[in-house]
Amino acid sequence: MSQSDSQTNIKTEWIEITAEDGKTFKAYQALPHKGKGPGILLIQEIFGVNGHIRGVAEQYAMDGYSVIAPDVFWRDEPGVELGYDGDDWKAAVAHKQALDYPTAISDLRAAVKALRASPACDGPVASIGYCMGGVLSYLCGLDAGVDASICYYAGGVTEYLPRADELKVPAQFHFGAEDDHIPLEHVEQTRQAFAGNRDIEVHLYGGAEHGFNCWARASYNQHASALAHGRTLTFLASHTE
Repeated sequence: MSQSDSQTNIKTEWIEITAEDGKTFKAYQALPHKGKGPGILLIQEIFGVNGHIRGVAEQYAMDGYSVIAPDVFWRDEPGVELGYDGDDWKAAVAHKQALDYPTAISDLRAAVKALRASPACDGPVASIGYCMGGVLSYLCGLDAGVDASICYYAGGVTEYLPRADELKVPAQFHFGAEDDHIPLEHVEQTRQAFAGNRDIEVHLYGGAEHGFNCWARASYNQHASALAHGRTLTFLASHTE
């Protein structure tokens, strides 16, 4: 059932997407006040499509984008929605460890196709992902048919940098300088992998920790989050016309 925010006129609902193997899974959809716009495939952290990710989807809908946030963990457990501490943290890590990345990319590719086919999408489709989702966003740029890829604190992306020359779409990376999950040498490796490619941006935020964009976490950094969001919007405007 769809809902409309009377203050913003965005519309939100859970929709069903058909996977490449014929099974179905859910995605949270947020539409702008005009009902259509360029597409964003929003890819969750390890905590599921929780309140924060839904809030981010709504944020981009208010920016004029047609957004879907697929349930990446649906094959393991549909509807995962976790917090950031204690048992929730342990459960989130377990779900990440159980995730088969090639299968996840297959599902995200189906989501991209569904978004492109929707009357709510009237332009290119970019992927935006956070943490685990940041790595998946990079892989979407390689294998899921998006037009641009944005990756926030994508820990583990260095594993896939040998494929950097295969990336044919613009990409943007955001890292925190104080991220204890991502060594600074990994940030530098990312820079070097795309050296000379003017369509790739790598940004490093001083004082920012892992998860700096998430206002629900203790590591939230307002300055870094605002700066990264502005850069993301500029990047989207440049590459999703």
